[in-house]
Amino acid sequence: MLGAAVLAITPAVAALSVDRIALHQFEDGPVLGPSHVFLPGETLFFSCRLTGYQVATTKDEQRSVKLSWKLQVTDPAGVPLVSEASGEIAEPVSTQDKNWYPKFLQQFKIPPFAPGGAYHIKVTARDEVANTELASQLDFQVRGHNVEPSATLTARNLRFVKDETDGPPLDPAVYHPGETLWARFDITGYKYGDKNRYSVEYGLAILRESGEQVFAQPAAAADSSENYYPQHYVPGAVSLNLQPNVPEGNYTLVITMADKVGGQMAEARAGFRIQK
Repeated sequence: MLGAAVLAITPAVAALSVDRIALHQFEDGPVLGPSHVFLPGETLFFSCRLTGYQVATTKDEQRSVKLSWKLQVTDPAGVPLVSEASGEIAEPVSTQDKNWYPKFLQQFKIPPFAPGGAYHIKVTARDEVANTELASQLDFQVRGHNVEPSATLTARNLRFVKDETDGPPLDPAVYHPGETLWARFDITGYKYGDKNRYSVEYGLAILRESGEQVFAQPAAAADSSENYYPQHYVPGAVSLNLQPNVPEGNYTLVITMADKVGGQMAEARAGFRIQK
């Protein structure tokens, strides 16, 4: 004979189930509790341990298990964070392996611009010997920078700040001659091309209270990329050195934006004051 036929199927436990499903900060590290909060850009290490599998036994008393699994990670809106992962566990077992748990590991990175909220890891596993399946889910929290969605190109959270460190917004927004004006904002509402590709450009202008333009930089910066997970916003920043002899008064910062993929144009305005 070229192969041995399966004679028996011996249940190890009543039914296929999850013994432990967990997240770690590094491979085989301590299990993180449900209150742990992750940050965008972090790499997560996932583990799942199964029990209740059934063992196939051949004529020559060879015992083995055969399991398959799939894993999907989604954001709070149900959008896949990374591509679906899958694998198999096909290993011999002995009668001494009473405390052995089939386990699979996976690691993935939270995108740098992922929003905050509850994320979900969905697992399905199948016992190919017993022809049974299970489904399980593990949720985890991410503390991210949330930007209100928009159907069209726009700037959210336009604010003046003291310096490049992006501290709390200035309220009121007052600068002095010789200082550097800093403003930050989030561009959203742009369209995507293939592979979630986006391309945006932005510029700035400064207007006097009368509406007269005193400074303009039409092409201040540009950003484009493509990712498996769609980047929902692009952080923008502008700075301008104020001359020592700049007149006092009220001014308006105008941000102009261009969506190169969707063919959209938009602008946002915010007022500030210069005083000695």
